Amino acid sequence: MAKTILVCGFGPGISSAVARRFGREGYAVGLVGRTADRLASGVASLEKTGTVAKAFPCDLGDPDAVRKLVAEARATLGPIGVLHWNAYGHGARDLTTATTSELRSVLDVGVHGLVAAVQEALPDLKAERGSVLVTGGGLSSYDAAMDTVAATYGAMGLAVAKAAQHKLVGVLHQKLRSDGVYVGEVTVMGIVKGTMWEGGKGTVEPDAVAEKFWDIQKRREDVWVKVA
Repeated sequence: MAKTILVCGFGPGISSAVARRFGREGYAVGLVGRTADRLASGVASLEKTGTVAKAFPCDLGDPDAVRKLVAEARATLGPIGVLHWNAYGHGARDLTTATTSELRSVLDVGVHGLVAAVQEALPDLKAERGSVLVTGGGLSSYDAAMDTVAATYGAMGLAVAKAAQHKLVGVLHQKLRSDGVYVGEVTVMGIVKGTMWEGGKGTVEPDAVAEKFWDIQKRREDVWVKVA
């Protein structure tokens, strides 16, 4: 049976490129997200290249739903060898007016859902000596310029969640390395082409990010790398 990658937070940019990249290497691909039509289109595209692919609709901000998703993917595609977390929330744009529940919803997607997925997939990841690959963002940086961007363009909640996620990657890397599980993050320091954020200003090629993910999980050394 082929190794399986679970791509969580599937969309038109990085996650699509990651699915294609790992599919070319013989991985079965599970696509996860809220939008059934988008998932079905992604599966059809991958199947045209000979990749085994299945869609798994899920609210990635619901830890209980995430656990069920991982179990379903395992039963359908086999043991999870790679978990790719590309999901993020949009809420709590202005932290001076947002409710605590809005901020919690962003953290649910960026942190709590990821933790639930790792916990549920952990027996597979240990047995497969697998990888957890996280899409990070420049907003997580402790940098005045990035903080200004977050405050100016209504991405304050996202910035906080990405910073928490960045720390999560580091502590999981240290916790799981002795179990043979690699955890790493590619931090994207620009706007990805072909996504909702682009607005004609995209500078980062999704395929370049996917290639970086493939590289770090093969070398299994770096906790964080950047792509600009």
